[in-house]
Amino acid sequence: MSSPENEPTLTTGADGPMTAEQAALLRRLAHDAYDFEAFGEHLTRSEAARRIATLQAKLKLQGEPPHTQ
Repeated sequence: MSSPENEPTLTTGADGPMTAEQAALLRRLAHDAYDFEAFGEHLTRSEAARRIATLQAKLKLQGEPPHTQ
């Protein structure tokens, strides 16, 4: 009989579910950016990382002063 530690899992790596840290950060960034649809309960780690990067870039642009000439 094999132990659970030796069994392969399908939820590791980039295709696994997002981590609790990613979920907390994504939820906060989505709230700050007023983009509530960016947060999803069942995202993969890679999709959560993409959305986090996108929201961080969006918030950085929103925080910059408008370009004037």
